Amino acid sequence: MKKKLLCITLTLALALGLSACGGGNGGNAGGNNGGNAGGGNAGGSNADGNISGAAFKLGGTGPLTGGAATYGIAARNGAQIAVDEINAMGGIQFELRYEDDAHDPEKAVNAYNVLKDWGMQLSLGSVTSKPAEATSVMNMEDRIFALTPSASSEATTQGKDNVFQMCFTDPGQGAKSAEYISDKSLGSKIAIIWKNDDVYSKGIHDTFTARAAELQLEIVSDTTFADGNDKDFSVQLTNAKDNDADLVFLPMYYEPASLILSQANSMSYAPKFFGVDGMDGILAQPGFDTSLAEGVMLLTPFNADSTDERTAAFVAKYQQQFNEIPNQFAADAYDCVYAFKMALENASATPDMSNEDLCSLMMTQFTSMTLEGITGDGAGITWETSGAVSKSPKGMVIQNGAYVGLD
Repeated sequence: MKKKLLCITLTLALALGLSACGGGNGGNAGGNNGGNAGGGNAGGSNADGNISGAAFKLGGTGPLTGGAATYGIAARNGAQIAVDEINAMGGIQFELRYEDDAHDPEKAVNAYNVLKDWGMQLSLGSVTSKPAEATSVMNMEDRIFALTPSASSEATTQGKDNVFQMCFTDPGQGAKSAEYISDKSLGSKIAIIWKNDDVYSKGIHDTFTARAAELQLEIVSDTTFADGNDKDFSVQLTNAKDNDADLVFLPMYYEPASLILSQANSMSYAPKFFGVDGMDGILAQPGFDTSLAEGVMLLTPFNADSTDERTAAFVAKYQQQFNEIPNQFAADAYDCVYAFKMALENASATPDMSNEDLCSLMMTQFTSMTLEGITGDGAGITWETSGAVSKSPKGMVIQNGAYVGLD
């Protein structure tokens, strides 16, 4: 009888031990691949894909390698700080995992599938627009609610009732930029240089020119470029200079913008330069002479030199952990995680819920709640049923190698 009891006890102990090892390995894999994600051991998934454990599995894709890596790494880092803070509070817990999509739609789909197999319940979508347009289709099909920090194209959310944005849309940025330039009387003759094979650049360009016409801003030069001929901007800059443009609007990412600034300097052309949120990150670009960006203005939802207590704490923590000042991609991702926290708490959601049930709850909460984040102007962040965010941008200028608020 004793032998039989001992055998049963050992069998149970062995089974429990193997179960614990299996859950722990799954958690560590998510944490390590997600950039040492907070709460990495807090949950696992069983054979049928349902989530068990005490943490919500939060996943995202972004360019962690390649030319756009500044954006993806910043978003991951900002999200990680928020996860660590929230997990330390007790209550809602997150397990964060980011996968590299190298700013490529096909790789983004593969990265999304890795996260889905991992058991992702809530999504940070993709960091850049073209990959997000691909993965948002899958979010819609799988009923996994997504809140992207920075994919700004309208196509990211169009026709997808469960995909939301923390960033401004491309059309929104174009109109706001024209309004800001007009309100501040920043330029009397405006040139635009934009990228015609980039949905981000084209979307901003089109709404900028439309709003500029309404505001009676004079556009004296409107030139473009595409992949393959984006290294030499002498034609575009000469056109702007010959037409006496005193402000050049650059609706693009920071890589081509850095070349434009360098080439304008070499031809002794020194207009005002005004950019959008894709230029946030130019100061961290390897090999770029930051003195060339002196005086460059841009609209962004985040002001790293703000004296706001929460913003200052975030900036200090980011600098301590990553040895650089956070850009708006980091700040938007930070706000994304806190938005999920608020929505989950308001809905009394639990990690054992299916992604379909969580999706329904998130759609209700996000269209009815107001988040006090570190992005926007402090008036609160809300969302429309279309998934578009409502918050105000801030004008920034680069001075002495740092972003400084214009307002």
